Amino acid sequence: MRKSKPKKRIILPDPKFNDILVTKFVNNLMLSGKKNLSFNIFYDAIEIVGDKLKDEKSLDVFKKALLNVTPAVEVKSRRIGGATFQIPAEIRPARKQSIGMKSLIKASRKRHEKTMGERLAGEIIAAFKEEGTAFKKKEETHRMADANKAFSHFRF
Repeated sequence: MRKSKPKKRIILPDPKFNDILVTKFVNNLMLSGKKNLSFNIFYDAIEIVGDKLKDEKSLDVFKKALLNVTPAVEVKSRRIGGATFQIPAEIRPARKQSIGMKSLIKASRKRHEKTMGERLAGEIIAAFKEEGTAFKKKEETHRMADANKAFSHFRF
């Protein structure tokens, strides 16, 4: 164990929406330090979402989609007496958010639209409607935790 926890870095809000959540998402989306490209991809995706869902505000759609793909519990492997058990555990809020963002990005990278902006927009809309790969991943995680509820007394 460390003697002290590292300081939390201050994340500045993004220039367009003035939102810290957007910056965190863009940081996860970024590859090889190309933050400007990541911002462009995100803003393109938000614009596409705004065009497709005219009655909804695009940033609210993104936040609701992120909330829909964010898991509440996860399973952790724990070895007890020679057997390995999958033990369901609550997730702390920062990790919840991180897992949600990463699953949304991973699912959008596997889609088959032409540009990354279109892929991300498609996955955001799918997550908003509670469908799509990222939402299925969350449902699968919850199902695994529910199936292994009997081992929750091994919690550490």
